[in-house]
Amino acid sequence: MQQYKCTRCGYVYLPETGDQSQGIPANTPFEELPDTWVCPRCGADKKDFVMVV
Repeated sequence: MQQYKCTRCGYVYLPETGDQSQGIPANTPFEELPDTWVCPRCGADKKDFVMVV
């Protein structure tokens, strides 16, 4: 699964681990995160993430 990086703080969302702090289970693709999801490190919006290539 594709990883996405926060452009504000550098946090990388790993679909394999999800985001337990916001109730996102493991193996949840970034595209399926709710629009209300924010970076767990700095609070940036989902739109502030870019695909890691």
